[in-house]
Amino acid sequence: MVDTTPLAKADPQLFTLIQNETQRQEFGLEMIPSENFVSEAVLEACGSILTNKYAEGRPGRRYYGGCHVVDEVERLAEERAKKLFGSEFVNVQPHSGAQANQAVYEALLDHGDVVLGMRLDQGGHLTHGSPVNFSGKHYKIVAYGVRQSDQRIDEDEVRTLARQHRPKLIVCGASAYSRQIDFAMFRRVADEVGAVVMADIAHYAGLVAAGEYPSPVPHCQIVTTTTHKTLRGPRSGIIMGQEAYAKAINKAVFPGLQGGPHMHTIAAKAVAFHEALQPSFKQYAKQVVLNAKALADELARLGLSVVSGGTDSHVFLLDVRKSGVTGKEAESALDKVGITVNMNTIPFDPQPPTVCSGVRFGSPALTTRGMKEAEMREIAHFVVKTLENHKNEGVLQQVREATRELSRRFPLYKHRLVRE
Repeated sequence: MVDTTPLAKADPQLFTLIQNETQRQEFGLEMIPSENFVSEAVLEACGSILTNKYAEGRPGRRYYGGCHVVDEVERLAEERAKKLFGSEFVNVQPHSGAQANQAVYEALLDHGDVVLGMRLDQGGHLTHGSPVNFSGKHYKIVAYGVRQSDQRIDEDEVRTLARQHRPKLIVCGASAYSRQIDFAMFRRVADEVGAVVMADIAHYAGLVAAGEYPSPVPHCQIVTTTTHKTLRGPRSGIIMGQEAYAKAINKAVFPGLQGGPHMHTIAAKAVAFHEALQPSFKQYAKQVVLNAKALADELARLGLSVVSGGTDSHVFLLDVRKSGVTGKEAESALDKVGITVNMNTIPFDPQPPTVCSGVRFGSPALTTRGMKEAEMREIAHFVVKTLENHKNEGVLQQVREATRELSRRFPLYKHRLVRE
């Protein structure tokens, strides 16, 4: 990229930082499952003139003038999302997945109501009831987890806890759970106790849209998701579900939690939804799952422990204790060789969350770059070599050169070259 862009002229310091991050992404292996690479069309929409427009309210019922064009943009995003997921209503205004979840809580609950959600240390998300999050501070949280025997969600525990505590809301979905979630089971349990089910599919949304993962829409009254991760859109969120809940949720989003929506981001969501409706996206999603399985299987073949024994999706947890390192040490060592992952607790982890015994791997970003099973198996060997030699700087440098060479074979943005 030539250093004569408006940003380069106006703020060369920030321009350089963005170039540095572009270089890091271009010549490294991004394997955090909640990260992906958007298309240049999504980037263009995110940086469009729509960022200039204030548009508080709903399409056709704004509190500002001059919204007739952005009304069309938002309606387009809504219709594409409804078509993509088969939902009755969609609100595309939430700024993030966390705010989408918060809006559902605000719409359905009073402070102090009981919520049944998944334990953070066994795969859940902060907004599913963590004591340091609004969800844990404002509501009475009852947490279900996984069985120690196979690290899978325990249906018996979910039902027992629901019958005992009578939650008003049951949250299903996860940020570090590799297996398919039985949304129908959660609805059966909810119906037994008179609860509403909210499925948070932030991680699985792209796979759901492509038919590579079960859809919660037929089973759960409300579904939330981010629009990045496997959906490969901008960093944002949406809420969808049954029409009966639309009015309350729309009010909770605005004016309950947010002011003006980010119209440039909503436009980028519309682009991402359009891309996800194309046949090529279905092939992408299928390859995401194939790649995750190939990586997990090869790591297991090489002697490492994969939580639950494998994956049905884009994500899995690797128990690194056999390598003599903690999750924190593994993340640091892998970062040195250009493999970006994040430390993560494993079920029944003996280490505190600041140290962990696991790392979380995902395949969406590298699949976007065009990598397939062969590259995943190659990366598995990089991982093992790194963990086994995490204190040997010479070996780490060798692996770093190998990861750099692999990344060169799969350019990130062909029309946005960066200096190496």
